[in-house]
This record gives sequence, C-alpha cells and structure tokens, in this order.
Amino acid sequence: MAEIRGLREAVADLIRDGDTVAMEGFTHLIPFAAAHEVIRQGITDLTLVRMTPDVIYDQLIGAGLARKLVFSWGGNPGVGSLHRFRDAVENGWPRPLELDEHSHAGMANRYAAGASRLPFALLNGYRGSDLGRRTTTLSTIDCPFTGQELAAVAAVNPDVTVIHAQQADRDGNVQLWGLAGVQKEAVLAAERVLVTVEELVEVLEPRPGGVVLPGWVVDAVAWVPGGAHPSYAAGYSERDNDYYREWDRVSRDRDVFQQWLKECVTG
Repeated sequence: MAEIRGLREAVADLIRDGDTVAMEGFTHLIPFAAAHEVIRQGITDLTLVRMTPDVIYDQLIGAGLARKLVFSWGGNPGVGSLHRFRDAVENGWPRPLELDEHSHAGMANRYAAGASRLPFALLNGYRGSDLGRRTTTLSTIDCPFTGQELAAVAAVNPDVTVIHAQQADRDGNVQLWGLAGVQKEAVLAAERVLVTVEELVEVLEPRPGGVVLPGWVVDAVAWVPGGAHPSYAAGYSERDNDYYREWDRVSRDRDVFQQWLKECVTG
C-alpha cells in the first residue's frame, strides 16, 4: 500500500544506483521534479526507459547519471535536438551512452508485456527497418495458427517507474487525466513505483477518461505541486514553452549546461 512521503526520502528509498528507471508522461505530467531530485542525490549508472526521452532525460544524461537509454524517439518537442543526448552518443561526454531503440508501437507493446508479466509481446511492425540488427530485444516469430511472421519485442520491467499525476487520496490511490501515454502500463510493469502529485484530496472524484491507479500498485506518493514543470498538468498548469526554447541554448554548450545544473538543480 502506498505511503505519503517527502520527495527526497521517497527517491532515496526507491531509486538505487544501477536501476532501470522509467519516467513516463506524454506531453504533460512529465515528472521533472523527481528527475531533478535524482540528479541532486547523484544516483548513477541508470538504464533510462522512456518512449519519448525529451528534455527530462537530456538533463539526466548531461548530469552523467545514465549508462543506457531504452527509447523510441528523442528530441526537444517543437524545438529541435537534445544536445546533451547527442554529445553523449557522438562524443561520449560526460560518459558513453548505450542505446536500445524501438518504434513507438514496439515500446508500447514492451510495456504492455511487462505489465502482463509476459516475457515478450507480438506485433505487426519493423518491416523494412534495420532496428533488428541494432538491438537484442527484437526478434521475429511465426504465428502457430497462420504462419505469419510477426515482430517479437522483449518485455520491459523497470526496477522503478516514476510518474506525475494530478491527484492522490490519503490512501495513496492516484488519478490522472488528460493526454495519457503509457503511465498505467509502466506502473504495472515495475517492481517499485513513485508518483508525484499536484494535490492530495480526501476523495478522488471520477473524471471522464481518468486513469485510476490503486494504492496497492504504488509504493510512495509525494505531494509536489508543479512537479511536471516545464511540462504541464491538465487542469493545474500550462506548458512553459519559453523553457523548452531556452533549453536549446543552455544544452548546446557543456559549460553553460553545467552552470545551469548548479544554479537550477543542485545549488
């Protein structure tokens, strides 16, 4: 059953050196505050999993905490490249970064297999792609009923999944709404789960299209208003577009990035 805890304490208890960590959230509800706490605590040698490793993972990679990235797209949405990501891949700075790249459909199916506690998932996809030659987590299998060749993708089971949501009650039941990505699947696939929330409420009021995560699948809930900034939380905040544009400037230069890290995260 989930406990209501402080962010610093929850991160220190649930995320450890060498873990495979998924921080999910699509367009909004991206758990930036939790990622910054990971940076402050210097938790390292992480395998980072995310369908769209945008600015949140650019910061973790630039801080030297990632050894591997499992993903299906990378970029600063609406702006351009992830320069700390590129520097790690192209130049090994601040450390080399191993890549395991998939399609969006492949990654979604990997989470679904992990959530179902199955070893792999099947899908129609990857035809004409060379990704199969670049990863050990993609193979093919013949359907036992039709003989059709299908793509098989290995399940993803993170040690820890971190998400941001709008609300949780005092028992640790969580509700999120608006654009939903693979948060539910990433939570159910993980061994440990941390959720940061905008608000603690006495009762979760049903929302159209809302996703409810029962407290028994969550280890810790931390009350962190604004914890998705610079992304947004539907109903609570707006996207900080200036931040994303400014990140392009900050992340291009190693010295400027390191100064930003000291002033805005670790200082």
